[in-house]
Parts: sequence; structure tokens; C-alpha cells
Amino acid sequence: MYLCDPQRPWQRGSDEIANGLLRQYVPQGTDLSLHAQQNLDQVARRLNERPRQTQEFTTPVETFNACIASIV
Repeated sequence: MYLCDPQRPWQRGSDEIANGLLRQYVPQGTDLSLHAQQNLDQVARRLNERPRQTQEFTTPVETFNACIASIV
């Protein structure tokens, strides 16, 4: 689940999209403790490997790696 920071309404759109993508794998109201950690890790990996329009169709993993590479 993704939540926006307090007093940051511009984050809401991205959060709603991320929550919608998550709902493709885990229905709303589902108790996550009933799912194996391995299954939740697979969902996280699929979501992080999905290209995003807001990131110029790169994946979150690629964006994260580029940020890390620019720091080092």
C-alpha cells in the first residue's frame, strides 16, 4: 500500500495508480498475513519491473539504479 505524505496532495495521483496496480494482485480488504512472503515478494517484483509513463516508460528499478549510480 502506498500513501502520500501529509500536506502533499500532488502525490495522490501516483499513489492511486500504484494502489490500483497492487489491487490487480491483492483484492482490497485482503488480510496480507494470509499470503506467503514469497508471493508478496513476487508481486512487488512484478510491480517494480513494470514500465511507468511518469518515468518516461522506464521501470522503477531502472530509475532507482540510475539514481544510485549518479550518487556513487
